[in-house]
Amino acid sequence: MNQPVKGLSPDQATPEDQEAASPACVLSFNTNDPSGASGIGADIATISAMGAHALPVVTSLLIRDTAEVFESHEIEADAIAEQARSILEDITIAAWKVGFLGGADGISAVAEILSDYPDTPLVSYLPNLSWLDDEAQMSYLDAFKELILPATYLLVGNHKTLTDFLLPDWDSERAPSARELAIAASEAGVEYVLVTSMPLPDQFIDNVLASPQGAVAGERFERFEASFVGAGDTLSASIAAILASGTAIEVAVTEALSFLDQSLDAGFRPGMGNVIPDRFFWALPPGEQPEGGEEASDSAAPSDDTPPAPTSRHVH
Repeated sequence: MNQPVKGLSPDQATPEDQEAASPACVLSFNTNDPSGASGIGADIATISAMGAHALPVVTSLLIRDTAEVFESHEIEADAIAEQARSILEDITIAAWKVGFLGGADGISAVAEILSDYPDTPLVSYLPNLSWLDDEAQMSYLDAFKELILPATYLLVGNHKTLTDFLLPDWDSERAPSARELAIAASEAGVEYVLVTSMPLPDQFIDNVLASPQGAVAGERFERFEASFVGAGDTLSASIAAILASGTAIEVAVTEALSFLDQSLDAGFRPGMGNVIPDRFFWALPPGEQPEGGEEASDSAAPSDDTPPAPTSRHVH
């Protein structure tokens, strides 16, 4: 339902007035995570928290809890495409978000849809896929690189995940810089890369937005003793929601990193596994502490390395 137009009753407002009052719409392709920590549930919560309207297209079914992923089940490519096509014929979208797409067939279906909307910015998040067997993981990553990266405006991922994906033959003792990863991504058509959890001295990590020309923006976070799940989806979905309003990429990334930091700082543990970001931290009554607040410190950052270490952040 459209928001009422200030000063007009719903009966008085014209279709143009109602459209102007509507939030920007972001279509997300992602897996369903029953824990609500990551996947489409995380995207819906994040996009809504950022003031945009989420259009969720489910690409697979993830079997997991807040501690680990057990397996996933792909959804037929035609079903993915029909979900998206039906809503795209009805609603104008302002940005895309791509998360886990289930498999190569799902990637192909999504890529075909994206190709019809080349001017709509796409934020692609590449999670850690170590829970997949080697063959399935290789098939997925090959298809993702060939079909999704050429349409991607911003690629988001953990430093180690992006290094393994973009620079698999890297053999230097020095870890690749964000710019070097951006150069590798640009060869597939990506304009910007947001590299998270880059290790720094003294228990700090860096999150850097880069293009092939160099670093554009970023934020340094301090490590703390907590393991999170869902940070990567939260960060990428929040960027997509901010870009949907027409915000410049460097401003969108800076605002999204601040949002993630506060979401993790207010994180809570609903089960026996990892802490989940609280995307509605700002809605808590003044002075009320979230259940997991004592788990977190003043700063946080996304990470997706496995297995989780007791002294570092961890995101599937």
